[in-house]
Amino acid sequence: MRSKAIRTIGMTAAMLATLTACGGRGEEAGSVGQGDCKGQQTTGITDTSIKLGGAYPLSGPASAYAEIPKGAKAYFDYLNAEKGGIDGRKVEYLVRDDGYQPPKTIEETRRLVEQDQVFAVFQTLGTATSSAVWDYLGQRKVPQIFVATGANKFGADPEKNPWTIGWQPSYHTEATAYAQYVKKFKSDATVSVLYQNDDFGKDLLTAFTAGIAGSGVKVIAEQSYEVTDPTVDAQVRNLANSKADVFLNFSTPKFALQALAADVRNIDWNPKHVLAQVSNTTTNMKPIGFPNVQGVVSASFLKDPGDSRWTADAGMQTYKSKVTQYAPGADTGNNHLMTGWAMAESFAETMDAAKCPTREGLRDAMRSLDNVAVDLMLPGISMKTDATDGFPLEAVAMMTFAGEHWSVSDEVISTPGK
Repeated sequence: MRSKAIRTIGMTAAMLATLTACGGRGEEAGSVGQGDCKGQQTTGITDTSIKLGGAYPLSGPASAYAEIPKGAKAYFDYLNAEKGGIDGRKVEYLVRDDGYQPPKTIEETRRLVEQDQVFAVFQTLGTATSSAVWDYLGQRKVPQIFVATGANKFGADPEKNPWTIGWQPSYHTEATAYAQYVKKFKSDATVSVLYQNDDFGKDLLTAFTAGIAGSGVKVIAEQSYEVTDPTVDAQVRNLANSKADVFLNFSTPKFALQALAADVRNIDWNPKHVLAQVSNTTTNMKPIGFPNVQGVVSASFLKDPGDSRWTADAGMQTYKSKVTQYAPGADTGNNHLMTGWAMAESFAETMDAAKCPTREGLRDAMRSLDNVAVDLMLPGISMKTDATDGFPLEAVAMMTFAGEHWSVSDEVISTPGK
């Protein structure tokens, strides 16, 4: 690990004692008290520990995403046991269940901040849920780092919202890549769209529509659904009536699975199926039957754990062996689990680069990432931010389902977030 300004060689015992005395003993335990870090917040962090918290849908309609914090915890457990934590600080990671319900997200986030006294909120999953606590965390000056959503607004105005940042490529980046793909697939393609009726689905649809503007590609049918709907079968039937050449499946896992199955059952409609990145885990495809999802297209910025191309890859080998050790029984082939691991590694790299072991130090570090790559990202993709760019990842590669795994293109499509 790189040494920090606050932990340089020659640091006196008195300064170390001051750091310990000021670290993480409640909101009023004000600052590290020395040098450039004076007056900054140290709630939730000491010279030996760092406490993080996150709100996730461990239950409810988006519970497939519960694998993400499981992967993150496996990484932190590995880091604590074999690497001494982050710069000598062991990570304690608390995960609360919000059921994908914004009121519950507010309740659980307040509990993490005010009762558990976390240093930072490491991920909330979902656009509506993350939005529900955005202002609260900003007012409390608590970092909301690597929000698990690609909603454009989380990177669009860093100066106004300095305490919150996303991680994955924005929905603008993702949908722009789909637009480029569809134009190449068929220059006069007709397109039907299933989308979740919230910022997630609307961001993807808006960016795709902008990406095909001026071309021969046209959206001829749209159907939305609510997260409280039992199924999307009716919506898919309506879209099938359009006989569109392309079917954009902008859905979260439960509904994406239903839409895939409905597409397979309809033998009179055979569109090119484009699946949103948030639902493209191989685990989600398996129940449909791999022979039935051949040729489905999606986008990614991470390596596929099922692709033999990465068998000898050092990062993939570490991920698989250490997850098996620290999360016994977990499916290393689950892309959501792997995403959690990569997110946690991204946090460790960001925190390690902080000049001060403080909330302000983390805030500044996440705003000054300089082409930071983690082991499971695709070659050519890395995190970069600055004071005006709040999108850490702005590139994806298109991939096609072939056999029993995704086959990823070597071409990286870079499309700045908005």
